[in-house]
Amino acid sequence: MTTKTLQQKIDAAGSVLNMLRSSPLGHSVFPGIPAEFSNWRDEQRAWQHSVVLFEQSYHMTETHLRGADVKKFITGLATNNLNDLHPLRGKQLVMVNDDGYLISDAILFCEADDFLRVVGPPTASNWVQYKAETSGMQLEATRDENMIVPRPRRDVFRFQLQGPNALPLVQEIAEGPLPDIKFFHVGEFRIAGRTVRALRHGMAGRPGFEIYGNWDDRDAVRARVEEAGIAFDLRKAGAVTYPTAAQESGWMPRPFPALYAGEDTKGFRDWLPARSFEGAASLGGSYVSDDVRDYFVEPNELGYAKMVHFEHDFIGRDALVRRNREAARTKVTLEWNNDDVFDVMRRSLGVDRPRTKFIALPVPMYATFEYDEVRMDGKPVGISQWSSYSSNAGALLSTALIDNDAAQIGKEVTLMWGEPNSRRLNVEEHEVVGIRARIAPVPYFEKSIKKD
Repeated sequence: MTTKTLQQKIDAAGSVLNMLRSSPLGHSVFPGIPAEFSNWRDEQRAWQHSVVLFEQSYHMTETHLRGADVKKFITGLATNNLNDLHPLRGKQLVMVNDDGYLISDAILFCEADDFLRVVGPPTASNWVQYKAETSGMQLEATRDENMIVPRPRRDVFRFQLQGPNALPLVQEIAEGPLPDIKFFHVGEFRIAGRTVRALRHGMAGRPGFEIYGNWDDRDAVRARVEEAGIAFDLRKAGAVTYPTAAQESGWMPRPFPALYAGEDTKGFRDWLPARSFEGAASLGGSYVSDDVRDYFVEPNELGYAKMVHFEHDFIGRDALVRRNREAARTKVTLEWNNDDVFDVMRRSLGVDRPRTKFIALPVPMYATFEYDEVRMDGKPVGISQWSSYSSNAGALLSTALIDNDAAQIGKEVTLMWGEPNSRRLNVEEHEVVGIRARIAPVPYFEKSIKKD
């Protein structure tokens, strides 16, 4: 059977979980840059101690919305309040399905009253584009795809400068006085004779700027940044460092999108190509359920409760109003026990059988969506989703959702490491073992982002 749509691919696999649990796709690829510019340990330390450059020109998907109805349209998708969305303003865009479970989030750039950029993972752009094309409103959605499949150019280049030296570095490279850019606002200035815009926000829990401009200006702008950056101990983050940047801040980069089940999203699955990101994605880890809905998450579990604004109409509002409940789980950081990690690594590389699942550093994840079971006193109490090693913490960290009554800072839990009865070729034969972990705060380090 030839599968052209996501729904057809799910049907051919027998179920969505069969499809996802059989996919050989591993962790995400970050194209366009080398794995390391120097070494990932020092690249990580730069966002805590000096300044780091995160290259974002290649891997993120953009959808451009143009037309008279763009603000009306995006307000109907967003759980959060967009009343103060105006030109040169940024917003985090949080979107849910009709049942109030998270579809995706992204960053929204308001470039003009009739021009919005949605920047983030393919899950966000796919949902926005589908809803735009079926809205009947006066707007047009165009895609600026990421460069996982290489091509000559994109609309804009984009990179972030983060860390305690980010502000003085940007002041140094800006031609003329740097405009006073408030948190999650956009300012315009010049670097190397080229006009750029910068969103003031933070990544890795550090203050910084997301700078973007015309694609043809990228080499000149980046050269000026790197030249001036020498005095500020600038480090460029490579492709293996980039996915670790969210770990210390506790942002969940890739929650499982609530689009794989339900009549409300069937039209979307019929619209999505079988070869889309959602169709190629894999589900891995030790947490196994027969119901795909058990992998869905609510906005308030991810710390987005303040981004749910009931004073406007949006997809999923009625379901969230009906529930209107406190999250059953709390988002925490898990600090993995180094002795247990080293033992798992030793056993994974030995000749004795059974082996343990290999732990790659700095990113041990081996699936698009990874769900590992977390236990306390032998009983399941939650799931761990995003994990990476932090040189600043000196440990592997993961972001987890833990039952409220178990989510006590300092308590010990056990993360079950491995994938039972795996059908994926990128997963070696192994036994599932426990790794002790300590519950720590989210964010792991106190944020120093200034929100003025």
